[in-house]
Amino acid sequence: MKKILIALLQLAVTAAVLYLVFHDPNKRAQMALALRLADYRWIAAAISFYVLVELAAAARWQILLKVQGINLSIPRMTGLFFIGMFFNQFLPGGTGGDIIKSYYLLKETPTRKAGALLAVLFDRLIGLVALVTITAALICLRYEWLAQTTETRRYLWFVLAALGVSILALLTTFLISGFNLASRLPKEFPGREKLIDISAAYHLYARHWTGTLLAFAMSLVAHLATFATFLFVAYTLRANVRLIDFFAVMPIERTISAIPISFAGEGPREHVLQIMLNGLCGVASGVAALIGTMSFLVILFCSVPGAIVYFFYKPSGVIKHVKLREMREELAVLGHEISETE
Repeated sequence: MKKILIALLQLAVTAAVLYLVFHDPNKRAQMALALRLADYRWIAAAISFYVLVELAAAARWQILLKVQGINLSIPRMTGLFFIGMFFNQFLPGGTGGDIIKSYYLLKETPTRKAGALLAVLFDRLIGLVALVTITAALICLRYEWLAQTTETRRYLWFVLAALGVSILALLTTFLISGFNLASRLPKEFPGREKLIDISAAYHLYARHWTGTLLAFAMSLVAHLATFATFLFVAYTLRANVRLIDFFAVMPIERTISAIPISFAGEGPREHVLQIMLNGLCGVASGVAALIGTMSFLVILFCSVPGAIVYFFYKPSGVIKHVKLREMREELAVLGHEISETE
């Protein structure tokens, strides 16, 4: 019931923010004009770069799996990856794909359960580290430009606060791991099991630092290619924006739309781009919001193959499709057992 209520709240927030963004008839007129004058050849470039995002992220996951001694065949590894991408986009919360991917991976690697879970966990973690790195670099380079208006400054400060929290959290988990403190925490300590998992991942991937650095490089490629996907949608709608300006805005959009208050970031994504691109780059408000919506549609289009893979994918030891709730419960039990043994 709790998860249903959260999902309904996310959908309500999405609907409310989208209404605020699109209800103005002047903005809708701007969107209609932009769609009539659009150069749709740029959409092919946007799709191509999001395919690059998927390839880089898949390569990162394969590297992390190999560090764990997990050698899935390319078709199976790719299939699991696309299933995860599809459900991360189409399920509320943004983590449903990770649950399904982890569950199927465990069925494929019954003798490597701990490694499978740690690979999925570290995949998320190293993606966060890469985004924090890019965000810090771009904000340092373009702080004065990003802080030009009152509205953009509010979003910039919010992202700086989130950046600070992220860095603090990463440093805390790194120190806990370095001094082996996680296992000494009381069993009732909130997040103790997750900290134990993160510590185990840190230790393993630190020992295999070459693979970890390569995975980090793939994360950088994936994030920058995502920015380029949005930029090419902007070019489709004939928005006159410079690459460096657009890329400076994107970490702010990525950070805020990643907050799980809406469905797949819809609503907040359009609102943030509307404020940032209109206030800083002079892009018409309606066009700026439309860039967000069309970019999301490109991402959905590139994620749809995961649904086809899911329909035909038959993981080892699984006779029928299992409900997400049952997957979540089984993974929680397994995670608890693994943390206790560590």
